Amino acid sequence: MNQATVKYRDFVLLALFTAIVFVLGLTPLGMVPLGLIKATTLHIPVIIGCLLLGPRYGAVLGFMFGLVSFLSNTMSPAALSFAFTPLIPVPGTPNGSPLSLIICFVPRILVGVVPWFVYRGLQKLMKESSRGEVLSMAIAGAVGAVLNTALVMSLIYFLFRDAYASLKGVPVEAVAGLVLGVVGTNGVAETALAAVLTPAIGKILLSLKRRKM
Repeated sequence: MNQATVKYRDFVLLALFTAIVFVLGLTPLGMVPLGLIKATTLHIPVIIGCLLLGPRYGAVLGFMFGLVSFLSNTMSPAALSFAFTPLIPVPGTPNGSPLSLIICFVPRILVGVVPWFVYRGLQKLMKESSRGEVLSMAIAGAVGAVLNTALVMSLIYFLFRDAYASLKGVPVEAVAGLVLGVVGTNGVAETALAAVLTPAIGKILLSLKRRKM
C-alpha cells in the first residue's frame, strides 16, 4: 500500500472515530449525568483511535473529545458544567472562567496521546506477541481512562475548589476527599470499561488494518 493510500485510509478512520465521538457526546450514550458531574464513555473511541492511528491523530481525537464536552456542558449543563465551559457562570460570580477550557481540553488531548506510548512500550517488553498485544491494549485503555478522570478532577480541585465546595455545601478542606471519591467511583467504572472494550474492539480493528496494508 503506497504512502498516499495509507494517509487517505488513516484520514477516513480519523473521520469515522470523530463521528463516533460526536454521536456519543451529543447523545445520552456518551455523557451520563451522575449528580454534579457527567460520566463519560467518550474516552474509549479516542483511546482506540490513538492506538490504531498514532499519537498525532490521537491528539486530534482528544481535541474533539474536549470540543464535544464543551458543547455538551454548554447546551445541556449539569451542576459542574462551569468547570468545562466559560459560557456557564462560576457559582457566586456572574461570569464563566476561561480556566475551564484547560480542564475541558488538556486532559482529553493527553488521553489521545499517552495510551499509544504505553501500548508501544508494553509491546516491546512483551516481544509483540498476540497475547501481549491484548494485555497491552487493556493496560493502555485503563491508563487513558485513569488519566482522564484523575487529571480532570485534579484540575477542578486546584482551579475551582471554592466553587466546588459551594456546590456541595461543604468546607473547602473537604473538597480533596470528595474529589478522591469521584475518582474512586466514576474513575473505576470508566477504567474497567476502557480496559475491557479497548482490546475487544481495538484488536479486531488492528487486525483488519494490518490485512489491508
